[in-house]
Amino acid sequence: QVQLVESGGGLVQAGGSLRLSCAASGSIFRINDMGWYQQAPGKQRELVATITRGSVTNYADSAKGRFTISRDNAKNTVYLQMNTLKPEDTAVYYCKANIRRSAFSADTRDYWGQGTQVTVSS
Repeated sequence: QVQLVESGGGLVQAGGSLRLSCAASGSIFRINDMGWYQQAPGKQRELVATITRGSVTNYADSAKGRFTISRDNAKNTVYLQMNTLKPEDTAVYYCKANIRRSAFSADTRDYWGQGTQVTVSS
């Protein structure tokens, strides 16, 4: 079993900041890419940022310059620092991790967290 648990969401005024965390636990051999995605009401889930195990990052245009993704491999945790938040950032934020569960198999699969709500008021 593998679990991803997000935390850090909440209500913040425009211009404010939040830091999201996502911790993976369970039967894990290695975590490859990790990422954050957002889903606003009535919209599809969209990529916000991703990070490789070696900390190479990739951002959606809307996140560049305002959000920073990072990870702690020892803690199996990925973070998303969100600054200068805007009302249009309001969404449920999900983390995703590509996980290899066994040293005896190269198989990997994606796991998702349950999501954390971020609401930005104007």
